Amino acid sequence: MKSTLKKLLPFAVVGVVSGATTVGAIQYFGHGSNNGDQSYFTTSAPNTSFAGMNTGAVGDDFVKAAKTTVPAVVTIKNYQSRTASRATEQDLFDYFFGDPFGGRGQQRQKQQQAPDNMPSGMGSGVIISPDGYIISNNHVVAGANKLEVVLSNKKSYIATLVGTDPNTDISLLKIEEKGLPYLNFANSDNIEVGQWVLAVGNPLGLNSTVTAGIVSAKGRGIGILGSQGKASNPIESFIQTDAAINPGNSGGALVNTNGELIGINSAIQSTTGYYQGYGFAVPSNLARKIVEDIKKFGIVQRGFLGVSSLDLSNDQQVQAYNKQFKTNIKSGAGVYVTGFGDNSGAEDAGLKKGDIITKIDNYEISDFADLSMSIGSKRPGDKVQVTYSRNGKEATTNVTLRDQKGGTSTRTKADLSVTEKIGAEFDPLTERFKTEYGLNSGVVTKNVSEGGEMAKIGIVDNYIIIEINGKPVNSQKDIESILNKYQGNVQVKFVDDYGRMYTKGFKMP
Repeated sequence: MKSTLKKLLPFAVVGVVSGATTVGAIQYFGHGSNNGDQSYFTTSAPNTSFAGMNTGAVGDDFVKAAKTTVPAVVTIKNYQSRTASRATEQDLFDYFFGDPFGGRGQQRQKQQQAPDNMPSGMGSGVIISPDGYIISNNHVVAGANKLEVVLSNKKSYIATLVGTDPNTDISLLKIEEKGLPYLNFANSDNIEVGQWVLAVGNPLGLNSTVTAGIVSAKGRGIGILGSQGKASNPIESFIQTDAAINPGNSGGALVNTNGELIGINSAIQSTTGYYQGYGFAVPSNLARKIVEDIKKFGIVQRGFLGVSSLDLSNDQQVQAYNKQFKTNIKSGAGVYVTGFGDNSGAEDAGLKKGDIITKIDNYEISDFADLSMSIGSKRPGDKVQVTYSRNGKEATTNVTLRDQKGGTSTRTKADLSVTEKIGAEFDPLTERFKTEYGLNSGVVTKNVSEGGEMAKIGIVDNYIIIEINGKPVNSQKDIESILNKYQGNVQVKFVDDYGRMYTKGFKMP
């Protein structure tokens, strides 16, 4: 029952995410910020309109939108070391599109592993400024030791990875060029179900492909980010579209008929791993916030409401909760507060267990996806008005969002702890374990962050770190002491889950 509840109950503290997402695919199957960097991330005019289904000139609109969008969408090639890579082309395909080969994908991968001079994965990206900033998916760039960007005119560049965010599957890259074509962000809050959209990317090796469809739904939470274990506080409130999306579209553009960016294509729902009519994109308002954070602060600024919650719109979750805790909660709209995290702004503002959150500011909350989206566009220190129902009576309160340490101010990379900088935490080994395996020192890795320095050298959860810079380590405090204020190359001696020992390194961020 405990394992079932882990899958069914999202007792995650609701977090804030910044910015931009990318196109991948799910297995089996705006809040705009006023302090954004306007010099790079421009928005469309407020009177932007969309073509309806009966618009006579919609064909011309598609042509104009395609001409605007295609030059700003790029191919991204991910090169990895075969020995260090944990995320090969087949891994990425399986992660977002499923394995249509019935479990034979991993076997095929071993037989057809790409040589070092060939990309191990390819996806798409969107140029969002004339001086070369590009949005893509986190999963498109994961594990890369080199990223190549190819424009629609076939010009090629080696890109710098500015930052990533697994919680939204977003990454920000930079190439050194000026005067590039780019897309403006539209206000994704203004989109309506039934409006025409175009998906532009590079699916299945077919460069600069444009497909058309409509917005099929809004605010979809499909569970892909959290279920794959890559995101500690996933934010999912996808735009659903029936525009055709396939492998290789990851990180591409979803645009309106004016050629303005309303979403970053991220996932499909399919029984085969290929298009079956259900595609999902991260809304542009959320994507924009993420990339602005990465560019301005170097890291994503996350504001937390500080509640554990139950999605009342999910009948299975409600039934499981009632069975576990002998309650009689009714399904419906809203998010039920089941508890509070440490340093909870919501608890300090007067919310109590059993309250049902129905609105954040003017944003209606019907399910957990709505709640994560409404908080995901905020930063620590931001204030939100929370409307909630208690014993059938509606009330409101103002909550100041905090970070996970209880702070209410933004932070930069310089403010991060050692473990945050290198992207992992550590537990000590027991003396019995050391004796049984002949080790004199060691710590066990946990909460290894996707895209972090430890992950980049092939370390995952439950590996054993023996030495840092030639010094034995027996606790997280040891690692913090060695690397605190350290600059330069870091040497890590570790053991994987097969007992193989490696020595690898990275430059201290």
